[in-house]
Amino acid sequence: MSGHSKWSTIKHKKGAADARRGKIFTKLIKEITVAARMGGGDPTGNHRLRSAVAAAKAENMPKDNIDRAVKKGTGELPGVSYEEATFEGYGPGGVAVLVEILSDNRKRTVADIRHVFSKNAGNLGEAGCVSWMFDKKGLIVFEKGKVDEERLMDLALEAGAEDVRETDKEFEVITEPSTFERVKKQLEEANLKPSYGEVSMVPQSTIRLTGKEAQQMVRLMESLEDSDDIQHVYANFDIPDEEMERLSA
Repeated sequence: MSGHSKWSTIKHKKGAADARRGKIFTKLIKEITVAARMGGGDPTGNHRLRSAVAAAKAENMPKDNIDRAVKKGTGELPGVSYEEATFEGYGPGGVAVLVEILSDNRKRTVADIRHVFSKNAGNLGEAGCVSWMFDKKGLIVFEKGKVDEERLMDLALEAGAEDVRETDKEFEVITEPSTFERVKKQLEEANLKPSYGEVSMVPQSTIRLTGKEAQQMVRLMESLEDSDDIQHVYANFDIPDEEMERLSA
């Protein structure tokens, strides 16, 4: 799992630049709109909307933007209808890749995804070809040196986490999706501040990449996430810390 969490950490560190380009806001607005359309406009009884609104607030999205997105979802304001879909494929070195989209034009989006894969030493696969390699889990990441491992483990497990895992530079708290918000909140209330937290598709195992394949993989991830139609990209690669930092700079 370390490769995925390292990518997510770096991606979140780069978030401010992405927000300036409007991409993060665009993706979050789509998610809020769809969540409100499917489960109603009250976050209290709509887990997906509650998570989307929390993510938007974490990116400092103005309240007016959030409210408009909710109203577009509930039909109080006119809005675009988005289709959800998940695509699967392979990246350099046989890395498994999951791509989740929200698009108003599925045909266009599929063509774009196929082009990005082929341009970056990958290929789009059939439904089900790699999804079995991932589990949906809550993932809360803490940087080493900023938390005490024993205290983190005690508090996380007491709050209902499944496991606490150690990587080279981080601790990863793993939860069931249904307990993610509760565990994260309890850890934050104990003054343990995560690098980030999200409900994610966590790979069961990873493929280590270096050199050219690592470079191609980072380019594939960045190209996919650069699309406004793509909400999330998950992959089971593992690239050494120093190389990951250098390639994603």
